[in-house]
Amino acid sequence: MTVVKKRSRLITVDGVVYRWRVRRHPAHQGPLSFAIERADRRGTILIATTPDTRPTDWVGTATPPAVPSIVAAMIREAQSRGWRPDTPGPAFPLTVDARSWSA
Repeated sequence: MTVVKKRSRLITVDGVVYRWRVRRHPAHQGPLSFAIERADRRGTILIATTPDTRPTDWVGTATPPAVPSIVAAMIREAQSRGWRPDTPGPAFPLTVDARSWSA
């Protein structure tokens, strides 16, 4: 599985380039989640889920924007929990708590 290049963005974290994008959900409802992987090689994909709803979900509270600093924080948190983006394997799930998401 790879992150589709269309509508994805590149980010450099600690000298490594990653590709990330907001995951699509039916009817644009549910939690906001991201797919993140190394841009230069295939490996394990990080699926990071936030505590907030998607910005297009008009029901609920306002959602903070998906900014690169938060994506970088998700990458670092996943690595501290054992995500190895160079190693092939199943997707690595990460649920981000509200404190880190609103930082």
